[in-house]
Amino acid sequence: MRFNGGMTDAAALPGWTLLYSGKVRELYTSPDHPGEVLMVASDRVSAFDHVLEPGIPGKGELLTTLSRWWFEQLYGVPNHLARASTGDLPEAVAQRAMLAKTLDMYPVECVVRGYLSGSGWLEYQQSQSVCGVALPAGLNDGDRLPEPIYTPAWKAPMGEHDENITFERTVELVGAEVASALRDASLDIFTRASAIAEGRGIILADTKFEFGADPGTGELTLGDEVLTSDSSRFWDAELYEAGGPRRLESFDKQIVRNWLKTNWDQTGTPPTLPAEIVAQTAARYRELIERLTGK
Repeated sequence: MRFNGGMTDAAALPGWTLLYSGKVRELYTSPDHPGEVLMVASDRVSAFDHVLEPGIPGKGELLTTLSRWWFEQLYGVPNHLARASTGDLPEAVAQRAMLAKTLDMYPVECVVRGYLSGSGWLEYQQSQSVCGVALPAGLNDGDRLPEPIYTPAWKAPMGEHDENITFERTVELVGAEVASALRDASLDIFTRASAIAEGRGIILADTKFEFGADPGTGELTLGDEVLTSDSSRFWDAELYEAGGPRRLESFDKQIVRNWLKTNWDQTGTPPTLPAEIVAQTAARYRELIERLTGK
């Protein structure tokens, strides 16, 4: 079995069994690691609910490296990492995999927005609110919000679209105590991460977190990837302050989305990405990591 976009032959993962295959990563289990899963990130890139060809070289390693770095920065926040080192990871995927504790995941994507952009901007133009959170009049795309807002989404079953929901709906889904804990933890982590990013000339505009409960203790635990280019919107602070057409350029796959909007009507199979688009996207991923980590 070979996966596209940089994944490895199953033979290269002896003792591991594929549990789940998503658009951009796989989960594996092993009898030698009870209560743990191997999360392997691929180089695949998706946009508009399609996996595109070709992948972005090195993307899986870059995003995994960034998640590990952020977990280290967020000292005191319980996370899903089973081990801090890569010593127990299969050699073939060691640089793009995390060994994670199995969690009872909550069906909520915990989105925090410090700036008005993306789907939030589109919703604001219709209702002057985002996910039930009323906002001041007169805001423009990219404006900083008076304070970060929590705008959760319901994690839909595989094959369906996630749905923005109100905080009250999260209470219905997970109960008042857990809903409040998810909101408070998300806002706290966002505030801490924003300060770290700003110190490196980067704006964290918005991001999403996923949490689960530790099966043994019930402790709220940060899982999945965290504060990566695929889960967050990062901007260059200097370009943002200067204004102009590059003000909201993000360190992610926006280059891919922009090219597709111009060259594809979103029907049928998406076109193959040109080499220059792939190279530019890879460069943006690398630049963010270099700016944040200094490596």
